[in-house]
Amino acid sequence: MQTSPAATRQATRPSGPADPDPVTPDPAPAPGPAPAKGRRFGLATATALVMGNVIGGGIFMIPAAVAPFGTVSLLAFVVLTVGAIALALVFGQLARRNPRTGGPYVYAREAFGDFAGFLSAWSYWITTWVSNAALAVAAVGYLDVLVPIGHNRVLEITAALAFQWLPALANLAGTRFVGAVQLVSTVLKFIPLLLVSVGGLFFFDPKNIGPFDGNGQGWMGGMTAAAAILLFSYLGVESAAMSAGQVRDPERNVGRASVLGTSGAAVVYLLGTLAVFGTVAHQRLVTSSAPFSDAMNAMFGGTWGGTVIAVAALISMTGALNGWTLLAAQAPYAAARDGLFPAAFGKEKRGVPTFGVVVSVALASVLTVANFASGAKGAFDMLVLVTTFTAVVPYLLSTAAQLYWLVRGATDRVDGGHLVRDAVLGLGAFAFSLWLLAGAGYAAVYQGVLFLFAGILVYVWQAGRRRARPEGAAR
Repeated sequence: MQTSPAATRQATRPSGPADPDPVTPDPAPAPGPAPAKGRRFGLATATALVMGNVIGGGIFMIPAAVAPFGTVSLLAFVVLTVGAIALALVFGQLARRNPRTGGPYVYAREAFGDFAGFLSAWSYWITTWVSNAALAVAAVGYLDVLVPIGHNRVLEITAALAFQWLPALANLAGTRFVGAVQLVSTVLKFIPLLLVSVGGLFFFDPKNIGPFDGNGQGWMGGMTAAAAILLFSYLGVESAAMSAGQVRDPERNVGRASVLGTSGAAVVYLLGTLAVFGTVAHQRLVTSSAPFSDAMNAMFGGTWGGTVIAVAALISMTGALNGWTLLAAQAPYAAARDGLFPAAFGKEKRGVPTFGVVVSVALASVLTVANFASGAKGAFDMLVLVTTFTAVVPYLLSTAAQLYWLVRGATDRVDGGHLVRDAVLGLGAFAFSLWLLAGAGYAAVYQGVLFLFAGILVYVWQAGRRRARPEGAAR
């Protein structure tokens, strides 16, 4: 789950407000500002963008996070991949209808109006900074491999905050520094993944595999709970749709890139998790805070392999935090330009929405401290589940928008009018998103709902200011 900063900077600027009356004739979507011709990228680059965004720091903790559920989590991986590809196809179809930068925010606002667009942008923004908190917590586990800090809560919290604020400082310095960090971290990210994912299969020992149903909930209950955690690994499937305005021929390439990138990431994830399951004893894995390092130590003996993996993992997570810090600032950027977020989020300095960076990192820091009471691994699990809830909200609104246009009879603008196929795909993606919500658990849904509904006050304030402003006045 790592972002390319340059690919998300283009703001969404519709030419007018979203249609508030759902029964009026469907207006043609207003084109956003076209990016410079040289900045557009084709299918290969768009696919790399999706795959690079999906594969980020979360993979380094995921095997330990799902180990308590048993090997049913591998089945959850397969089901989740199918659901993620269905979502990718829906995003591709929506991009054919409205090929503008902004993704879920654009689709929800066009179909259902300003409030739905705001909820989508607000929820996606929450997802980005909560994900940063989760990645920082995961980084602490690998830091402990290099500099043992034991279970000293003060040191753990301090380290987690440092992992969040150092990338923030790089972002505030400008996009040139962000790009340099991204380049190095992206290259180094695949080294530990390839070493463990491929090499681990040669050291695979079936005796290390845990039970099929590790938590006694039954295979369906265990698979649902594991899938809710695993969704964290697939955040970024919407990357091509978010950057549609910069993709060459987005009507064709957004959908293709989304499917190809998601499929490629799924292969890496599944092989990596399977290799860790087969090289680290189950009882050790369920309490591990650095599962890939443990896998390398089990494969080659000693601790040198685990140390190398820990260094590479920390570089990868720092890069993921670097990119997602900028994305957390850019997620509300388009909404602010449309007047749905406070205007401060829409202002830039050295190409970076600085206010969004500072606010997002500050909120992530508060959440990190609040959740560390359950320990580093417990904090990671809870934060991941919160992101599951907040990420699913934009997915639900996007799939609902797709179904809305199908019901409206706008199939001539959605994949050539294949009504039955598109309806089945849209309903499947919607049901899949609901299933993920069911697996998040009460505690995560509780926190997520509080975060989501708190945004209503922001919308009320912004809507009131727009109505009070004289017609034609500048925002």
